[in-house]
Amino acid sequence: MVSLGHFTAFAALTFLMVVVPGPSVLFTISRALTVGRRDALLTVCGNAAGVYLQVVAVAFGLGAIVAESATVFTIVKLVGAAYLVYLGVQALRHRRSLTFDATVRTAPGRTLKVLRDGFIVGLANPKSIVFLAAILPQFVDPALGAVPGQILILGIALPVIALVSDSVWALVAGGARDWFARSPRRLEMVGGSGGLVMIGLGTTLAVSGGKD
Repeated sequence: MVSLGHFTAFAALTFLMVVVPGPSVLFTISRALTVGRRDALLTVCGNAAGVYLQVVAVAFGLGAIVAESATVFTIVKLVGAAYLVYLGVQALRHRRSLTFDATVRTAPGRTLKVLRDGFIVGLANPKSIVFLAAILPQFVDPALGAVPGQILILGIALPVIALVSDSVWALVAGGARDWFARSPRRLEMVGGSGGLVMIGLGTTLAVSGGKD
């Protein structure tokens, strides 16, 4: 259904976009420092699922609406920005409890919450929507038919590559958190810093320019 050449070319372009540190990487690092390695990896999984839902939207035309409509784009952008700010504020509020959280086993309910956080941020990322809506269709071969199916297959490259790349960042940052955990003061400081980074990311996203 999809030629190997087209898939390889799109995967290579996606890899270049993903490996350059950007908001998603900073978000992952912040989560690793504030809530730990395990929750950061769960966040990465949720984020990948949210991004792939964007691929589904592009396959059935919804992504193009977001990419072409300034109003819809702005709404998506502001939703994502607001949620990042919310997560940052929560990290700041609970920074003094990080010492205790580091030794507590994550409950099933919390697992779903962390996955949800990552999913919402991934789904509401307007940059990846525009990338998928503008770039992904260029690698589709109409002569092969089943265009939505081709988009769904090609689009797998983005969440998979992001999953691997962001997981590496989560593991590295999680290791650094272990060092900070030896001192309650250091852990509180890094928790607050991680919260500020997320608030900064949300603010930057909210005030950034239009579709680019």
